[in-house]
Amino acid sequence: MATIAADPRLPLVRRLEAAGFRAWPSTRVSFDGSWQLRITPGHPSKRLNSLVPLDPHDERDMEARIYAAEAAFAAEGLKAAIRQSPLCPVSLPDVLERLGWHNGYETLVMIADLNQLDLEGGMDHLPTHDIQRFAEACVRIDQTRDTTPATVAKIISAIEPTAGLFLMENSDGPSAVGICVQDNDLAGLQQVVVERSLRGKGIGREIVSSALRWARLRGARQAWLQVLVNNTNARNLYDSMGFKPAYTYAYWQSEPWA
Repeated sequence: MATIAADPRLPLVRRLEAAGFRAWPSTRVSFDGSWQLRITPGHPSKRLNSLVPLDPHDERDMEARIYAAEAAFAAEGLKAAIRQSPLCPVSLPDVLERLGWHNGYETLVMIADLNQLDLEGGMDHLPTHDIQRFAEACVRIDQTRDTTPATVAKIISAIEPTAGLFLMENSDGPSAVGICVQDNDLAGLQQVVVERSLRGKGIGREIVSSALRWARLRGARQAWLQVLVNNTNARNLYDSMGFKPAYTYAYWQSEPWA
């Protein structure tokens, strides 16, 4: 009988997926076997609100599990989403297509050795300890997020590894935000957003470099981040700094993507 060779990326994928969930924790997490259900009412992030299969061999009752997740999300007034990473059963996309689901929101996970990254340029910024102020800046800058500062502050407060909250401001208000989660030897970048009218001026590089220098001083050795595949400007920045692709993931939902 023919066998399918194990994906050599899986140990790294498992480690980074776990780090990603610790870095942006859901309000409620439950398991059905190795399938994780993550629900966070009040915030649209798919990482916070999705069904996440975490074992390529756990293929039992997939349709029933999908229907159960739909019901759980509907009870909270949320759209159901399923995260497809290299940890998913290979037959899951066929099942979802048969059920009429649609995939999209393809995201690239990138990694880098912190000792080899180009982190020069720009001044150093110390992380703020004012979670409420940082949360207000996040909501103000990232206007695509349908959420509130209180919800963002609650999520940030629940991050268990050490989180550096980096906030840049000018006379008009916040100009950039970014979170760097130092989780043992890992440094995870997330929620990096520059105010729209200030993009292309080097602010993104400055806040990312400052955050990663902070993590490196604390003992982090490997950096990771997640960026939408179609976010060309952000990908160009991370490419130029020395980040390399590790794997991709995407989301499925029952309705067509807007």
